[in-house]
Amino acid sequence: MTSSRTPGQVLQEARRKDSRDKRARVLHTLDDLLVRGEAVTFTAVAKAARVSTWLVYAPGVREHIEAARVQQASTTTSSGGTRPAGSTKSTRTDREVLRADNQRLRAQVSDLKEALHRQLGRQLDQLQTTDLTERIGELTAQNQELNNHVTRLQHEKQQLERTLTEVNDDLAAARASLRRMIRTENSR
Repeated sequence: MTSSRTPGQVLQEARRKDSRDKRARVLHTLDDLLVRGEAVTFTAVAKAARVSTWLVYAPGVREHIEAARVQQASTTTSSGGTRPAGSTKSTRTDREVLRADNQRLRAQVSDLKEALHRQLGRQLDQLQTTDLTERIGELTAQNQELNNHVTRLQHEKQQLERTLTEVNDDLAAARASLRRMIRTENSR
């Protein structure tokens, strides 16, 4: 069963893939420059990889370039400017192994980030659920209070209606008694 993705998610995934591709291209270009013995500079790597210079200064890429510059400087000074053919092959092999390890580690980091995002989303949902549950409890208590108040008012209304009926009966009796007294007085 496939879950439908929003356009925002699709765009975000495309940007992540583009970023990974550009970073991989920078690292591959960096390795090529080292193998060919060309000078490694941030600008040279950016031009050769066809990426912007801000990317080569970004965390995760900058460290590789700086390490390559240090390595190139130490290789040039220690070997007098040339490398033996055997060390180039072993360096390439080492780089390929390191590149594979880096890709594996990047994939793990990406998976861990996604898992963290999901976990944070769940926690946020739980917080919202807790808040909603508390609000429902408050509203239920208020509703019960209002229902109790309505019941009390209905009882008061019934008592007032009974009292009104009694007062009306007393008034009617008083009027009838007054009429009798007036008739009795008039008839004398």
